Amino acid sequence: MSEKIWLGAIYLKDEGGYEIIIKSLKHYRNRLKTMGNSPELKNAAAMFASVLNQQAMKTIPVIDETIKKIQDNLHDIQSISKLSEDIPFLEKALSCYEADINKAEDTGHEYFVNLVGNMIEARNDRNSIKVALRKIKKFSE
Repeated sequence: MSEKIWLGAIYLKDEGGYEIIIKSLKHYRNRLKTMGNSPELKNAAAMFASVLNQQAMKTIPVIDETIKKIQDNLHDIQSISKLSEDIPFLEKALSCYEADINKAEDTGHEYFVNLVGNMIEARNDRNSIKVALRKIKKFSE
């Protein structure tokens, strides 16, 4: 029986999917760094907020490592294929960015609008996010 090939690697390397993935990872990092200003967290109990902030500080280095891993391995499909183990983490970053775009648009809350930045660009990113979420999960049959 042959080993399945991660088709998401082709999407990342040859189809330029790395751009929306890296953008989403950077957004996720900013989200975690500014979580204390989030309207959702401001309403949380102080102890709960502390735990979330501790988890965020542990996740930020993982984001930086993942971005570096993508950038360092784009030259080779074999190397980029090793990122298949990071699919759940990539999905989390993409979903976070998409959710924050929706919150910025739906609520107009200053925190989300500032976090997302250029809303016109972010609206256009939504389609790229949907494609990325679909393609990074694909493996050969």
